[in-house]
Amino acid sequence: MASSFGEMEPKAGDLIEICRPLYQHWALYVGDGYVIHLAPPSEVCDAGASSIMSVFTDKAYVKRELLRVVVGTDRCQVNNKLDGSRRPRPINVILKEARRQVGREMDYSIISSNCEHFVMELRYGESRSTQVEDAAFYTVGAGIFGVVALVGYQLLKSQQKHKK
Repeated sequence: MASSFGEMEPKAGDLIEICRPLYQHWALYVGDGYVIHLAPPSEVCDAGASSIMSVFTDKAYVKRELLRVVVGTDRCQVNNKLDGSRRPRPINVILKEARRQVGREMDYSIISSNCEHFVMELRYGESRSTQVEDAAFYTVGAGIFGVVALVGYQLLKSQQKHKK
């Protein structure tokens, strides 16, 4: 597993970010090479773009699987990205709750209940997805930029019309 993570070996309770095409899949490392993660039926390692079909599902399953199987040929890294602003829950609480969830069918939404929400809730006690937050920010930003550009264009066009 060292080859997947370079110098940093995951520890129980670490969040694992797996870089899939077009999005990141998230899992919680529980030790001995295993992770627990929330996966829609279409979430399959090496599935490429077909994994994006998870957008169209409303149910997912909590699974305990070998990290190397979940990662497949994709890149992955330990990413406890909220540790600077949030205190992780005690490791025994994280692992107990994660193990208790294995086998459950859960509601799934790419926007409000995805794999990142799931592992963030386990580690920090707060369900959130920075992937979704970032996408919303950039979508709103692009929309505002588009409106400003359109208004600017209309004003410029209007000024040119008045000069003639």
